[in-house]
Amino acid sequence: MAAIGTQNRYAAPSRLLHWAIALLVLLTWPLGLMIGFAKKDVVLDFYLLHESIGFLVLWLMLIRVGNRWLNRPPRHEAPPLERYAAEAVHGLLYLFLILMPVSGFLATNAHGFPLKWFGVVDVWSPIGKSPDIAPVFSAVHEWSAWILLGLFAIHIGAVLMHHIIRKDDTLYRII
Repeated sequence: MAAIGTQNRYAAPSRLLHWAIALLVLLTWPLGLMIGFAKKDVVLDFYLLHESIGFLVLWLMLIRVGNRWLNRPPRHEAPPLERYAAEAVHGLLYLFLILMPVSGFLATNAHGFPLKWFGVVDVWSPIGKSPDIAPVFSAVHEWSAWILLGLFAIHIGAVLMHHIIRKDDTLYRII
């Protein structure tokens, strides 16, 4: 394995955003799953925390999109098909990491629960209570979560393949 130089690493803001968002998503996912099992007296607390962290992920993802324009990813030598697959998976991760919190936010708004971010800041709702469209946003949110989980598995699988089988510096570029 070749020694990694700073020219082959992602910029520091890119690395920080990558890991912050990854940790928040890994925290938000089980919170969302636990809502269905929470006792009635704490279920709203789980919703608030889940939605608040999800809303934070949305803003961090929007910052990440801007950061990607400012700090282009370092070039990585790979066969064209592999490079295309990596770009496609990354693009879909970005898409679903934005779609999922937007659909969740709109779903809770449409169900009649405006967001009070971390119980402190009232967040303006672009839609009011709309029971007719709430199930659509909820379905988009749920499907987005499962698609995101599949993309995450592909992403981790590729990282492991590069690190364990190819023994290249792919993992070190982002840490």
